[in-house]
Amino acid sequence: MSTARVPWERIDGGVVKGYIAEHQRIESGQATIEAVAGVAALMLAGLLGFQLMVTGYSATVAGGAAEAGAIALIRGEPVEPAVREALPGWARSRVSVSTTGPLVEVRLRPPALVPSLSDALAVSSEAGAR
Repeated sequence: MSTARVPWERIDGGVVKGYIAEHQRIESGQATIEAVAGVAALMLAGLLGFQLMVTGYSATVAGGAAEAGAIALIRGEPVEPAVREALPGWARSRVSVSTTGPLVEVRLRPPALVPSLSDALAVSSEAGAR
């Protein structure tokens, strides 16, 4: 009787048992792990893309608000209320406004899934009054 391992043996109507079946089970588990890792990587990439899109939109919104503040400065009206009025509701609590001579600067913190990222991704825009 040999103690060498046979790559496969058939028992009970052709069911494969042994070395080959064992490796098929292991490879099946590996495919599951790869699929889970792939889905996680895709979700992370999607969240990163969404965060960049929101940051870009915040820059556009800040530009419009800075222009509204510059127009208010030209008219002799208060700048900060004009800037806040030009912003959508979610951005009004995330803005800081500064005026230096004829320039109005608007700094806006975009929404972020991780709150500490909001400060790091803050955008600013300037508009001048002549």
